[in-house]
This record gives sequence, C-alpha cells and structure tokens, in this order.
Amino acid sequence: MVVSPAGRVLHNTVSALLTSGDAPVAVLPMTFGRNPTMVADVAKTLRWLSTGDGAGRVVLCDDFGTIDHLIAWLRKAATETAQRRPGAALVITARASNPFDDAELYRVAHLVRTHGAGLEVEVACVEEDGDVADAVRRARLLGSEESVVVPAGFARTSSAPWGSGELARARFYGPLMSEQAVLQVVRQRLAAAEHSLGHGHDGIETGLLADHGHGYAHSHAFEESQGGHAHPHPHPHPHPHPHPHGGGEPAHTPVNSAHGHDSKHHEAPAAHGASNDEVLTHRH
Repeated sequence: MVVSPAGRVLHNTVSALLTSGDAPVAVLPMTFGRNPTMVADVAKTLRWLSTGDGAGRVVLCDDFGTIDHLIAWLRKAATETAQRRPGAALVITARASNPFDDAELYRVAHLVRTHGAGLEVEVACVEEDGDVADAVRRARLLGSEESVVVPAGFARTSSAPWGSGELARARFYGPLMSEQAVLQVVRQRLAAAEHSLGHGHDGIETGLLADHGHGYAHSHAFEESQGGHAHPHPHPHPHPHPHPHGGGEPAHTPVNSAHGHDSKHHEAPAAHGASNDEVLTHRH
C-alpha cells in the first residue's frame, strides 16, 4: 500500500504499479466525503491511466467514509469527552479548504452538538497556527472550562503545545479511529472494489461525478431557456448482483510485500490535529 496526495504523485504511483506487474491497482480516497473535488480529480487521473496497458486493471474504490460516518465517530468522541472531562468543550479540527467544504464541517459540528452529549462544540478550520487557539478561546468565552481537540480526519498525533500558552486549557483527543478500525474499513473498501472490477465496474465514471452540484446551487434553468446547456451528464448505473456471495465480510487479498509501505505523510499547519485528504493505492 502507498499513501500519496492526489495529482501528479498519484499518477506516477499508479503508473509505476501498472508497469511493474500485471495485477489490478485499486485507489482508495481517504476522505469522509468532505472533499468531493479531490475524488473527482482522482477519477480524472485514473481515467487517463485506465486505457492501454491499464485497461481493466485500475479501479477507484468508494470513499473511505461518508459524512454520516464522520458524524457518528465525532458523536462518540463527544460522548467520551463529556464522561471523562465534564465541563469541557469539543473542538473539531480539519485543514482549511474551500468555503463549501469548510461550511460542511460547521454543519457536521452542528449535528454533533444537537445529537451529542450536551457539551459545547466548536470548529477550527486550520489555515494558520493560531486557528485552533481561536476556537479554544471561543469555547472558553462560552463557559467551557477546558477544550478537547479532535481531528475530523486521520491525524493520529499533534505537535501543538497543549497545556501551555493559549492552549493551556486544551488537550488533544487523539486519533478519531483506532488503527484496527481504519484497517478494517480499508480492507472492506478494497475487497468491494476488487469484486466490482471483476464484474466490469471500475468506479471511475461515478468518481467523475463526485463534485457535481458541489458549491453554489447548480441549475440549468437559464441555459435551458436559451436552448440547452453546455456540459453532458453521464449517469452510470452499475448492474445488480442477485446471486449470493456467502456470509461475512468479503475476502481481502494481502498486500504484495514487494511494495512495502510509504511512510511519508503530509501534515497540516503545525500538525494541529488537522489532516489532508489523501489516497491509498494498493495492488491486489
């Protein structure tokens, strides 16, 4: 397995795997659905690579998780925080993105607050080192004695100066999910993608539509009044599989040990618990 950002690095990684063997290559967007633009960009990269030698060998997995999954894990963090540190606020952090993805994080926080454990919930879209401290300050002004900072992503550690200065009354929650839970989901997504590829579905056309309608309200009313609109709307429809597949989780093919693991991770500013959305590439 190799972890990389989207774009040229992903292109080079998949190309290298395709030329070094004849096994299929699966690409898993490591996102909870907050970055559909990244998923669409990944799909564009894979569309170019799925021709020629890559035909029938490249598959785009479903996102690691959805917004609903993210809310569920954050609600768990809220419940644990309320039990272990009564009076504390929960500060949800993620790397600052575009206004629409940032707004989605505030919506997530509102749902965690509304259906959570009765504690205050704040948001820090981290662009500069002081952004988390600003959220902690807001929580303190609203009456919280301290703050617990939780990543809305995959950050496992933080190098922020917790317990001192502006973060004197703040602590890092730790990873949102355990390593075992993350690996279990990864195996499920890879196995499902391998199954889909075996039935002729590579997920790329679906991925290309990931950001359709993302952003400002998307309407063709004006274009249609002028005789049509400019871009097509492909609608892939995967076929159903009525035949039984047995019980339990789908089988997962182990990682080819020749590839090892890429230990490079791209941390957010000052590693304040915010993490980039990346992609995980795996050769079956």
